[in-house]
Amino acid sequence: MEIRLLHGAAIAPYLDDLARLRLTVFREFPYLYDGTPEYESDYLATYMASERSLVVLAVDDGQVVGASTGLPLGDETDAFRQPFLDQGRDPDTVYYFGESVLLPAYRGRGLGVRFFIERESYAHKLGGFHYCTFCTVERPNGHPLRPDDYKPLHGFWRNRGFLHQPSLRTTYAWRDLDQDDASDKTLSFWLKDLLP
Repeated sequence: MEIRLLHGAAIAPYLDDLARLRLTVFREFPYLYDGTPEYESDYLATYMASERSLVVLAVDDGQVVGASTGLPLGDETDAFRQPFLDQGRDPDTVYYFGESVLLPAYRGRGLGVRFFIERESYAHKLGGFHYCTFCTVERPNGHPLRPDDYKPLHGFWRNRGFLHQPSLRTTYAWRDLDQDDASDKTLSFWLKDLLP
């Protein structure tokens, strides 16, 4: 297994791999995402445009099997910055963890932990960030597409030092697998203090 770290425009050769992973993994609950390659290109352009972005790739025998992204929250779109601004928090002091996507056959091998370590280490290396954060979609426990064996990752995130901040929320629209059109989803943030 090879881990590659990419920034800004260096992400471009891997756009198709990143889009494929997101389209595959985010079909699973709780995201239920029914996306398109065109949308993925637009979404990932934000990371290519940021010189301080990070993509952590997990590559096995030449195939990208996992990826994790991050960038300064100040470089993100309004939907992700605004909840922090509303609470008087400066987005330029927050490093945002976009996603971690990993094919099922590669889970349980420590790559998820590695993704968090690499992103946090990079935020420290850049300097000037007081927090790192990510957000997750909120779904009701009784959601009809929730698998019986679904286990939330809350414990994993707490073990990485993140605390849920339910007052930091945003909405974002995408089409679910069982929907004809996109609909707004509520996402809430998890936050970790980077200062000693």
